[in-house]
Amino acid sequence: MEKRFENFTFLILKAGKLIQRIKNLEVKQYDLKAVHVMCIYYLYNSEKGLTSSELVKLTYEDKAAISRAIATLTEKKYVLYDNKYQSLIKLTPKGIELAKVVEEKANKAVLDVGSILQDKEREDFYRILKNLTSKLSDYHDSLENNK
Repeated sequence: MEKRFENFTFLILKAGKLIQRIKNLEVKQYDLKAVHVMCIYYLYNSEKGLTSSELVKLTYEDKAAISRAIATLTEKKYVLYDNKYQSLIKLTPKGIELAKVVEEKANKAVLDVGSILQDKEREDFYRILKNLTSKLSDYHDSLENNK
């Protein structure tokens, strides 16, 4: 008997956990964690900076986790943030240097892991993954709306 639920959830969860562990290992020397990687990444790829609410939406982390991450990044002088409602969070020069390292490591990991796919397979994979996550989001929303 095909175990679609088990196979799907196990593989997705395992991939997610491995990605988190890799992020943690890659920034361990900076005394940072995976959540910091994503904040740094999104701030680096933002022209104007981001609010904490925007980081919550982009990272899929909860408000408390983002608040703690921003506090740590501020304390370590990677970001500037005045902790006021809807204030922009911006990278400092030190944060930009870290962001360059993060982006380099991320690009290396994606190239290394993705090397098993041909261009067409990669295109199909991302199309299918996008469609699956869209359907999961729709399903989630329908459950939320029926509360």
